Amino acid sequence: MAEQLTGLADDRALLGRTSTAERVSDILRGRIAEGFFPPGTRLSEDSIGGALGVSRNTLREAFRLLTHERLLVHELNRGVFVRVLTVEDVEDIYRTRRLVECAVVRGLGEPPYGLETLTEVVEEGQGAAREGDWKGVGTANIHFHRELVALAGSARTDELMRSVFAELRLAFHVVDDPRRLHEPYLTRNRQILQALETGDRPEAEKLLEIYLEDSLERVVEVYRRRVGEDGAP
Repeated sequence: MAEQLTGLADDRALLGRTSTAERVSDILRGRIAEGFFPPGTRLSEDSIGGALGVSRNTLREAFRLLTHERLLVHELNRGVFVRVLTVEDVEDIYRTRRLVECAVVRGLGEPPYGLETLTEVVEEGQGAAREGDWKGVGTANIHFHRELVALAGSARTDELMRSVFAELRLAFHVVDDPRRLHEPYLTRNRQILQALETGDRPEAEKLLEIYLEDSLERVVEVYRRRVGEDGAP
C-alpha cells in the first residue's frame, strides 16, 4: 500500500481549498485507471485520507460514488476493495460500447469533423508502441475511443462513457500480455480515423463494429483464463 500511495500527496494539491468528495473521487478514479490500485486491492481509509489530507467522511463519500460507478465494492466487515470484474461484466461493457460508440459515428452528420485530437491520440499510441510501452498503448487506445465519443458533443454521453472506460481498465489490468491485447488496434484506430477523414461514416461504423467484436473476443479469452467466471482470481 505504501508504494501505491506514492504520488497521492502530489495529487493533494489538486483539491485546493474546496475539497469535495467528487474531486477526491476524480483523483482515485484516475489512480485506479492507471493501475496504481489494481483489482482486488483493499483501500485503506487512514492511509488514503492521510495522503490526501481529507476527512474520513469525505473519503467515504468518494468511495460511495466510485462504488456507484462499479469501480469499488464494499465487503461487510472487510472494507472497500477495487472491483474484480466477472466475464459477464466485460461482456456488458462491450455491449454498452457498441451501442454508444457506433451510434456516435452514425449520427455525426456531414463532414468535415473535428478530428485533430483523434489524430494526436493515434500518434500517441504509435509513439508508445515504438518505445515498447504497451500499457501506454492501452491508455492511448482508450483515449482514442473517449475522443471518438466526444465527437457527439454530449456532456452526458461523455460522463457515461468515462465510467465505462474506467471499468474497462479494470479488465486490462489483469491481462498478462498487454502487447498481444493492444497492438492490433493501433492499425484499426488509424483505419477508423482515415474513414472519418474522408467523410465515410458507414465505413467508419463498420470498422468500429468489427473492432469491438474482435476486441471483446480477445479480452474475454484472456480474461477467462486469468479470472474465474465469478470474478475470483
